[in-house]
Amino acid sequence: MIPTTEANVQAEKQLEQNPKAHRLWDRLIFRRITSAVFLLVALAIFLWWLPDISRRQLINSIIANRQLLALLLAFGLIMMSLLWSVGQRLDVLLFKSLNGRSYRAKWVDWVMWLLTQFGSTAFITILVVVFYLIGYRRFAVGLTLGALTLLLLVTIIKAFADRARPFNLMLETRVVGWKEAGLSFPSGHTTQTFFMATLMTNYFHPIWIIAAVLYAIAATVGVTRVYLGVHYPRDVMAGAMLGIIWGIISVLVAPYIG
Repeated sequence: MIPTTEANVQAEKQLEQNPKAHRLWDRLIFRRITSAVFLLVALAIFLWWLPDISRRQLINSIIANRQLLALLLAFGLIMMSLLWSVGQRLDVLLFKSLNGRSYRAKWVDWVMWLLTQFGSTAFITILVVVFYLIGYRRFAVGLTLGALTLLLLVTIIKAFADRARPFNLMLETRVVGWKEAGLSFPSGHTTQTFFMATLMTNYFHPIWIIAAVLYAIAATVGVTRVYLGVHYPRDVMAGAMLGIIWGIISVLVAPYIG
């Protein structure tokens, strides 16, 4: 079932008036279905590739991880909440409170824009190179594979959720920097930063204060996404949960991929 979001409502109106738009919509639905099938086939191939004992151990470890199951349930509920008008109104209210057009110093805008780069592809690439060069090659490989597969997963979820960015629907949105292309749910930058924080804490096992700092940085990136005007709060919440989920799964899968 495709959620009835703002973008879908606009698309349905176009379908009634424009046959060409109807064909484009059909191709969009086909791409969504194809993406979902591709993801399921890739998962099935990976599980089939594992030895029988390893496959059972991996599935059992995922089922036994209550934190992971709770996060999966919470993420599903947030995605389902996109169907509820009450959730949208609350999202808009919270978004406006963080993004409002009230005066802000230019240096604050610059700091927020710089902080948001912690979730960018460029920063992840730099991080991978640094860890690889200083000798943590296994971690660098795990970070690379995790970030790339997470990017694919986020792209697929965005296509299914089909949620327009705030500045496309609210003219009063205050955008800092440029208007980013693509869809809104979930926040990719937030997802990647929480994934990195989870992977680092599970790999290096730092003292609690360092772990807290890593997650605080990730949470700050989430706040910047709303501040900059490119995501709703629910996009950020879902991104945080998805990033932690993917970090946990990456740790569970790591022993079976060499």
